[in-house]
Amino acid sequence: MLRARRAVQSMEQYSPPLDERSGLRLDFNENCVGCSPRVLARLCSIKADDLACYPERKPVETLVASFLQLIPEQVLLTNGADEAIHLLCETYLDEGDEVLLTVPSYSMYRIYAGATGARIVSVPGFHFPLSSLLAKVTDRTRLIVVANPNNPTGALAPQSDLLQLAESVPQAAVLVDEAYYEFSGRTVIDKIAANSNLFVARTFSKAYGMAGLRIGILGGPVEQMQMLRKVCSPYNVNQVALKCLPDAVEDQEYVNWYVDQVKSSRSQLENEFRALEIEYWPSHANFVLARIGDPTRAFVKAMKEQGVLVRDRSSDFGCKGWVRISVGTKEHTARLIEALRLVWSEIAVGRETAV
Repeated sequence: MLRARRAVQSMEQYSPPLDERSGLRLDFNENCVGCSPRVLARLCSIKADDLACYPERKPVETLVASFLQLIPEQVLLTNGADEAIHLLCETYLDEGDEVLLTVPSYSMYRIYAGATGARIVSVPGFHFPLSSLLAKVTDRTRLIVVANPNNPTGALAPQSDLLQLAESVPQAAVLVDEAYYEFSGRTVIDKIAANSNLFVARTFSKAYGMAGLRIGILGGPVEQMQMLRKVCSPYNVNQVALKCLPDAVEDQEYVNWYVDQVKSSRSQLENEFRALEIEYWPSHANFVLARIGDPTRAFVKAMKEQGVLVRDRSSDFGCKGWVRISVGTKEHTARLIEALRLVWSEIAVGRETAV
């Protein structure tokens, strides 16, 4: 009988709740208004014979590298940031190796690493736990992954801590996942040339509004990127995404407008949480994690009934009773706050009635 590898059999499957997502989508940290108009125009210009050709990644990688102030040999375009994580695991992990992950954080780190047969070592901390991470390092440590800003907390690790981590564990690949970079403005991508084991992942799914096109970036030292290219398919990024990416990168006016909207909305939402006396975690991303407590499931359901989708993060380490709410434009935030006030008042009345 055909059987999957033991590592795969024992894995938990990540199944995000993607069904029945009608309403204001504040549950998956997506761009709430979509991509740049220039990207839409490019989509409309794509011809049949464009789709008949295998995609050529290199010219667009060169353009993106210039945008990032890197050289092309330091940059690999990937099928979303997820593929960047997967490629690092496939390139550097053998069965029995150790992977250090901070928790709570993005679930796919654990899945990609676990599929290789590597041992996952979880290091808890809502603040970046540098000392705890370093204390867990052994001679089998081969990969350390840090989301910065972190998801679902929105917390930011200091650049000095990330560089110290990479310098302290030279035998391990250190991936800094900067999926939410545009909303924090903090990066270590300019440090990859000086660190032989430091990698940075970016995505065009968030600020750029291109989650459906599945395109991301992996940046790293030249000699290591040569190893990663051996594992990567030459046709990993689809032709449509490659056609659209130059327009997305060049339209920084649109990106900056959306980021400004998000930052303003984030502050407004955090102010509202304070006014409602709801505990929250200060965020540097395009979402805020808030503590709803026991009525979490009822809260998520009631918000959906008001036409606003939010994400219950209770299954994450240390997040029981916490809900993550994405933020978008000021208009969307006005709708969110209206629903939040109504639902929270109903929950408060319910609590009083129960007493």
